[in-house]
Amino acid sequence: MIDLMDRIVALPLAPLPGPDVLAAALGLAAAFREAGAPVVAVRAQRPGVAEQPAGSGLAEGVAQDGDILVVKQTVGAFHGTDLDERLRARGVDTLVMAGVATNLGVESTARAAADLGYRLVFAEDAMSGLTAAEHRAAVSLDFPRFGTVVTAAEVEFAAA
Repeated sequence: MIDLMDRIVALPLAPLPGPDVLAAALGLAAAFREAGAPVVAVRAQRPGVAEQPAGSGLAEGVAQDGDILVVKQTVGAFHGTDLDERLRARGVDTLVMAGVATNLGVESTARAAADLGYRLVFAEDAMSGLTAAEHRAAVSLDFPRFGTVVTAAEVEFAAA
């Protein structure tokens, strides 16, 4: 779950409003926890500032005990973090992407994940962009080249 922070969820997102994206992502996270799959919550932190802007924490319910928490200082969640190592230590080979903004943090993280060899699934209704056009371009043009685009309800878990 990428950048589901109060100040970002509150932006005028499209095609879905932030609260709808948050609700869909929280539903996915609950399903992952129930299945025993790891949940990753990523938030941005501006480098070199004494205090982060108001609302820079993760939205309520995004992170729970046992989740992987990542604080990034770039657009994507892999550069300069230990996310890859933490995922590999848990045997993760497939990532289900959700968050904001579709064509920024989500796409940047997905591209890095693809470069690292992860299989990707994109939960289209658990993400949104700063504009509907940016979201649609990522979902219809870019994401199908990296993985599978589904709705959150279509995410399935393999038997362990």
